[in-house]
Amino acid sequence: MPLALYALTAGAFGIGVTEFVIMGLLIQVGADLGVSISAAGLLISGYALGVVGGAPLMTGLTARWRRKTVLVSLMIVFTLGNLACALAPDYWSLMAARVLTAFAHGTFFGVGSVVATGLVAPNKKASAIAIMFTGLTVANILGVPFGTWLGQALGWRSTFWAVTLIGLVAVAVITLAVPRDDKPEASGSLKDDLAVFARPQVLLGLAMTVFGWIGVFAVFTYIAPILTGITGFPDGAVSPILLVFGVGLVAGNLGGGKLADRWLMPSVLGTLAALAVVLVLMTFAIHDKIAGVLFVGLLGVAAFATVPPLQMWLLEKAEGAGQGLASSLNIAAFNLGNAIGAWLGGAVIDHGPGLGAITWVAALAPLAALAIALVSRRLEAPRRLVASTECP
Repeated sequence: MPLALYALTAGAFGIGVTEFVIMGLLIQVGADLGVSISAAGLLISGYALGVVGGAPLMTGLTARWRRKTVLVSLMIVFTLGNLACALAPDYWSLMAARVLTAFAHGTFFGVGSVVATGLVAPNKKASAIAIMFTGLTVANILGVPFGTWLGQALGWRSTFWAVTLIGLVAVAVITLAVPRDDKPEASGSLKDDLAVFARPQVLLGLAMTVFGWIGVFAVFTYIAPILTGITGFPDGAVSPILLVFGVGLVAGNLGGGKLADRWLMPSVLGTLAALAVVLVLMTFAIHDKIAGVLFVGLLGVAAFATVPPLQMWLLEKAEGAGQGLASSLNIAAFNLGNAIGAWLGGAVIDHGPGLGAITWVAALAPLAALAIALVSRRLEAPRRLVASTECP
């Protein structure tokens, strides 16, 4: 794999730390800025909504730019956003800075996916996407625990200063390593770009992503109370167990990429089905400590095994004008699933059937995504039949 691909991974690592590290610093942020823990928690929601809104906005604004220019510019926005977080004098300034930072997220991964697939041979495109997304998974294993420790030891602002430094490094390595492309991200009109959403397969691909990740975050958002309140672990055991989840993310991500390179549509169907099965079986596993830890790891594997196939499927169906926009919106779809999933898990806790039922309720979402994928496959069947009967 080319060095440029690992430069994209470095940017993905920084973005991953920024997105998730705030979860471990809510108490410190709340105490320092004089807000409740629940108000501090809205900084997570604000970021997710910033990704959803920022993806189409930033992709539209940069649509006529060269892709390398887009990536470098987005990392500069990311770096300035984290600098603003570190310097934020009050809660609302921090919220605004988090939203600003999130604006870089969707378009970076969307355009980065297109760039990554152009750096490798056709039979390694999904693996290239997986390697770029490895930065996101490694952020959960190494970056988030270190950032949490740093923030608890030296104050939460020190974490954002550290991520600002990561952003500067990412700007440098992307500038040096990613080759200069000869044409802008989009060469047609905005109307041509938006026409990609008239393709049913693109819309179905976005729906698969949303529903698949509703299931993941309905459980992951509340994994700590599940482990302590149902499985019976002490509070101090949660962080090491989440390390198991992070290792599962890396394994699932790389495995999903290799599968998608060989069998794209079967990989979409298989990974969504596997995610639903893991969530259903987790309902029983969380009542036993050993099985509970095992299934936390399996959840990580199943969750990120869906990412390369879903992203590659959308890139394939959106090929041509509007591919970058569709790819960016698929990243927004992941985050929309995150936000809806967190709400769904909370609704199950507050309005029944309760904390222990989150896993099987969450399984309904990837099952819905699987049903959408089957519809998509059915729509593809006539095209495959025509292609197989055409004379050369």
